[in-house]
Amino acid sequence: MKVGLQFTLSDASVDATQAISQRQLSVSMSAIADEIPRSVPLNLCLILDHSGSMSGHPMDMVREAAQRLMDRLSLGDRISIIGFNHKAKVLVPNQELENPISIKLQIDQLKASGGTAIDEGLRLGIEELAKAKQGTISQIFLLTDGENEHGDNDRCLKLAKLAADYNLTLSTLGFGSEWNQDILEKIADTGRGTMSYIQQPEDAVAEFGRMLSRMQTVGLTNGYLLLSLMPGVRLAEMKPIAQVAPDVIELPVQQEGTQYLVRLGDLMVEVPRVVLVNLYLNQMAVGQQAIARIQARYDDPASQQEGLSTDSLTVYADYVSNYQPNPDPQVQHHILALAKYRQTQIAENKLQQGDLAGAATMLQTAANTALQMGDEGAATVLQDNATRLQQGETLSESDRKETRMVSKTTLQ
Repeated sequence: MKVGLQFTLSDASVDATQAISQRQLSVSMSAIADEIPRSVPLNLCLILDHSGSMSGHPMDMVREAAQRLMDRLSLGDRISIIGFNHKAKVLVPNQELENPISIKLQIDQLKASGGTAIDEGLRLGIEELAKAKQGTISQIFLLTDGENEHGDNDRCLKLAKLAADYNLTLSTLGFGSEWNQDILEKIADTGRGTMSYIQQPEDAVAEFGRMLSRMQTVGLTNGYLLLSLMPGVRLAEMKPIAQVAPDVIELPVQQEGTQYLVRLGDLMVEVPRVVLVNLYLNQMAVGQQAIARIQARYDDPASQQEGLSTDSLTVYADYVSNYQPNPDPQVQHHILALAKYRQTQIAENKLQQGDLAGAATMLQTAANTALQMGDEGAATVLQDNATRLQQGETLSESDRKETRMVSKTTLQ
């Protein structure tokens, strides 16, 4: 297994007569499968909310969704399950899956009662998952339907960072309409996972299955982008680097000497993680000029090797005196995806401030951006919500959550 590392500039030519030019550097990283497939065990931890609000049909569907996953795991994969309400309990300690039926019986013990303490569930889940992270694909699926009323959201974010530091991927599933999308998004983004929305109880089985399928495509873990800039080139000061595919995540940047490091997490086969780097270029002489070097660092769980690196690639820009714009279509698509997300974020902030007209305007802008990039599903959701606000209506919790989801992804 190796890394596919590719890059493209938003426009490979630069006007040599301009003092400063801006370019977006698109970097794509994915795992490339070997000719002879290698099997790497999955190490999955389910952290399941069974508070009182989950009673009845919702709890039934979550139990069924978790039990169906047992049928899709392979013998030799590892499973652990945490249940939480206002307290948390290890329902299934980390173990190799040898008898799926016995695990299903443990899942049946989940009964809805009590309040919600997400951080306690996270703490136990990280402890269980970390027991077998060596040589495995290690991920947490955290499901909740409510606010962290008996817990501490700041502690959740600290635990998500701890999970990332341990090279554990953390994904979240919001169930129903009362969960906190801000916290679940931050948990998933920090844990380099994905955030999912289970709008109806019947959707739980399919959504758990989709997330497991995504986990099964992981070939390499702990992926990093390493970026070095040449003299006369700098990062944008605000939000300089973001992931734009398969979903949008604002990425924190670490600096070690002259090198910038950005952690991407698990690398999937044939599903690249695409990152946009926002650069400012000083005026340079006419001709091909090196502006940056990029490299990928990663772990290979199949061979249990850590800290592997690709060769370094040099990014060139062509400085010309008779510049004619020639934007790259694919990079422009990525720029629009990031714009759609950020415009929606501004709309949500305005909504929280009570500025309904401003929120409607920004949702309308985001809808137009979605149309530009061909994301008709998102455009419909965003336009419908903008229209509701323009007509003086309020957005339901379900509307707000759907808005958040379509801002981060492209609907299929």
